Amino acid sequence: MRFSHSFHVESSDIDAQGHVNNVAYVRWIQDVAVAHWNEAVDSETRERLTWLLTRHEIDYLRQTFTDQYVTATTWVGNASRVTCERFTEICRGDEMLVRARSVWCLIDRGNLKPTRISKELRTVFGMTDNVRI
Repeated sequence: MRFSHSFHVESSDIDAQGHVNNVAYVRWIQDVAVAHWNEAVDSETRERLTWLLTRHEIDYLRQTFTDQYVTATTWVGNASRVTCERFTEICRGDEMLVRARSVWCLIDRGNLKPTRISKELRTVFGMTDNVRI
């Protein structure tokens, strides 16, 4: 299941070199993941559970500039007991700008500890079971 969200490049996203700062890409990767989570699960689940980012791997392929529009597309891949990998591609039209792989850990909001990813969540996000990340 893929989920997409578009972003407008603001002047505040631009760094001293005149293109989008790496921090903006990281923010967009997080924002599209959160939007995907909010879209896919109900409010009760969101109140009980949250995700903690544990790792980012990012390939920066092309530069982006102010007043452009980009689309971030994300999907979930393999999952262990409490973590899953999430992929993100950020494009401007047909041009791939960034490819990323992140690892997220499911957290119980009540005790702030890692919690098992249920079969229901695995189904909702199309996670592959029993793969160590």
